[in-house]
Amino acid sequence: MTFSVAIIGRPNVGKSTLFNRLAGRKLALVDDTPGVTRDRRPGEARLVDLKFGIIDTAGLEESGPDTLEGRMRAQTEAAIDEADLALFLIDAKMGVTPADETLATILRKRGKPVVLVANKAEARGAEASLLDAFRLGLGEPCPISAEHGEGMLDLRDAIVAALGEERALPAEDEEAVTNVDIVPSEEDEAESEDYDESKPLRVAIVGRPNAGKSTLINRFLGEERLLTGPEAGITRDSISVEWDWKGRRIKMFDTAGLRRKARVQEKLEKLSVADALRAIRFAEVVVIVLDADVPFEKQDLQIADLVIREGRAPVIVFNKWDKIEDRQQALADLREKTGRLLPQARGIRAVPVSGLTGSGLDKMMQCVIDTHRVWNRRIPTARLNRWLESMQVQHPPPAVSGRRIRLKYMTQVKARPPGFVISCSRPEALPASYTRYLINGLREDFDLPGVPLRVSYRKGDNPYAPRKKRR
Repeated sequence: MTFSVAIIGRPNVGKSTLFNRLAGRKLALVDDTPGVTRDRRPGEARLVDLKFGIIDTAGLEESGPDTLEGRMRAQTEAAIDEADLALFLIDAKMGVTPADETLATILRKRGKPVVLVANKAEARGAEASLLDAFRLGLGEPCPISAEHGEGMLDLRDAIVAALGEERALPAEDEEAVTNVDIVPSEEDEAESEDYDESKPLRVAIVGRPNAGKSTLINRFLGEERLLTGPEAGITRDSISVEWDWKGRRIKMFDTAGLRRKARVQEKLEKLSVADALRAIRFAEVVVIVLDADVPFEKQDLQIADLVIREGRAPVIVFNKWDKIEDRQQALADLREKTGRLLPQARGIRAVPVSGLTGSGLDKMMQCVIDTHRVWNRRIPTARLNRWLESMQVQHPPPAVSGRRIRLKYMTQVKARPPGFVISCSRPEALPASYTRYLINGLREDFDLPGVPLRVSYRKGDNPYAPRKKRR
C-alpha cells in the first residue's frame, strides 16, 4: 500500500457501502439506519490498478465532546489526520445540506487533498445536485453508485489527479502482497505440526455489553483507538487492531456485546451479533471478558460454551478488578466458580485485570500465548496407545448386553483444537461417561488444560461379515 484514504461524510450517505466496494468484501455493517458506523475501521482496498489503505469512519455530526456523537467525531477527525487523502461523500439524491457545508469547511482547514464524491448518482434528479455541489469549493464532484459499482473508473482517475501519478502509481516491486485478514482453512491448519511464533496471533475479545472490551484494547495500544463510554452497546462492528507484544505480532478483534438471543430484536443488533460470531470463528484464541462485579451471569456461561463448541482456545478475564475491595477472597471465589461452572474446559486460564489502570494485562497476554500453545499441541501415536492401554487397565470399558467393548487403537488426527480418533469395537454402545473419563485423563496426563478436546470413535471393518450379493 502506497497511500491511505479516509471516507468522510455525514451519516447515511453510503460510506460503509463504498468501503465494502473498495475492499472487495462485506467487512463493514451496512443498514438504512443513520449512524451505524461508530469506530474507524481500517482495510485494504483495490481500485482498478490502485492499491491503498482505506478507513471507514462515522458520520460527522455537530455535538459536544462529552456526548457519544462528539466522541465519534473525534475518531473521524483522527482518521482525517492519519490519511493522505479524503473522499468526501455527499448524497446526490438529497443534494448539498448545511451539514455538508460545515464538513467542507473542516476539510479545507485540514489542508489534505480532497475528492468530492456524489454517491447515489443513479437516482432521478441527481444532475441538479451535482451542479449544486460546486458551491462547496472542493472542485468537480465525481458521480458514483457505491451500491451498484457505477463510476469506479472516474473515481480512480479523480484519486490519481488529487495525489499525482508519482504518489498514486509508484513503481511496482516484486514483494508479494499478503492479506492478513484471510483465515486459513482447517486443512491448512491441520498440516502445521510445529508451533510457529512468526505468524500473527488472532485474538477475539468477547463478552456482554459494557464489560470493558474496548477499554481493554485501548489500554494495550496506549491510545483511544476504539470508542468507549458509559453507554452499553457502543461497539457495533468487529474492529481489528494490530501491535507487537514481546516480539509476537498480535491481531486483536474488538466485538459487539452479546446479549441473550431473546433480547436481540433490532435488525442492526442482529447484524452486530453476526459479525461478532464471525470474529469468534476466525480467531484462534478468544478472551471472554467478565465484569468482576457481576461475573458468571447466564449469558457469560453461554458465551463461554459457544466459544468451546466452536473449538477456539478460551481465556477468562475478570475486568474492572480495580473496583474490588477484598481481592484475595474474591479471587478465590471466582476460581472456584470457574472450575465448577465450566467443566467442559477444565483447567481454563482465568486472570483478573483492569482495563482502566492496566494491571494484569501482561499476565493476560501470557495466558493467551500459553493457551495457544496447548491448542496447537500434537501427541505422538505411540504415546497415545500406551496411555490408552493403561487407562483401560485402570478402568475398563463397561460390558453392554454381556459383551465387553474393546478400544483397540488411538491417534491424533488434528490440532487446533486437539482431536483424537479411537478404533472401537462397538462405538454406539460406549457411554458418554467413559468419553469424559478419557478426556479428563488426556488433560491431566498430557498437560492439555483449558482447551476443547474432541474424541470420536471409528468402528473397524469386520472381515467375517457377509459381503453384498453381486447382481
